[in-house]
Amino acid sequence: MANIKHNFTIHSSLQKVYEVITTEKGLRGWWTIGATAKPEEGFINHFEFGPSHFKKMKITRLEEPSQVHWRCVDGDHEWIGTTVLFVLEDRKGATFLKFSHNDWTEESEYFGVCTYHWGRFLVSLKLLCETGKGEPFMG
Repeated sequence: MANIKHNFTIHSSLQKVYEVITTEKGLRGWWTIGATAKPEEGFINHFEFGPSHFKKMKITRLEEPSQVHWRCVDGDHEWIGTTVLFVLEDRKGATFLKFSHNDWTEESEYFGVCTYHWGRFLVSLKLLCETGKGEPFMG
């Protein structure tokens, strides 16, 4: 199994970061404006990336304000069955984010593309939390 990992500091509170990774408004502000989401365990968030690409992520765990876990239930075939984890730690008023996208079957070319895009969108998450303006996928 292959895993994507990104760890970094966001100069914002745990609560703020938690909100932008769990609410529809927050997710639309940094990942994709085509987000349909609820901060509710068992809910299936839907993320659109243009007319032919989407991800459906089931929320498997919410532990406010420190953990968010998703499992991909539909979308690109290499994503199905993978898990996404956001683990948040308070570090003197800032948030240290441990991000992982786990359980890929292999380090394929597409895995490398997704590693790059997660990095880009996590910068967008950081920007949204720190400046109020992210850079989500606009369609």
